[in-house]
Amino acid sequence: MDAKPTIDAYIADFPEDAQAVMRHIREVIRAHAPDATERISYGIPTFWQGENIIHFGGAKRHVGLYPGSEAVILFADRLKTYPTSKGTIQFPLDQPIPYDLIAEITDYRVKAAAERQHAKKK
Repeated sequence: MDAKPTIDAYIADFPEDAQAVMRHIREVIRAHAPDATERISYGIPTFWQGENIIHFGGAKRHVGLYPGSEAVILFADRLKTYPTSKGTIQFPLDQPIPYDLIAEITDYRVKAAAERQHAKKK
């Protein structure tokens, strides 16, 4: 898939079921990271607020969430039913998507990024 200049264009390249999930993930992240800037980074939708906060991306059978390795470790107990790897979570499209968990992960990432930004200013 070619890199897309906008998140809307990126999402539009996927089947309708995946589009609906990605639009909802985007809304959840936007609600929990209202000061973040949306962009395409590494070829996927990204929310940036002084650093990359969180990315998401589509695949044939899942939507990937990329909150970084710290978040995957911190939320490991609640991610046991999903495939994960360093910094990556896969949410299969044939299962309910845990939007509340995505919100919590986003909250964590926003707070962690703000703490790092604050520490840099000292």
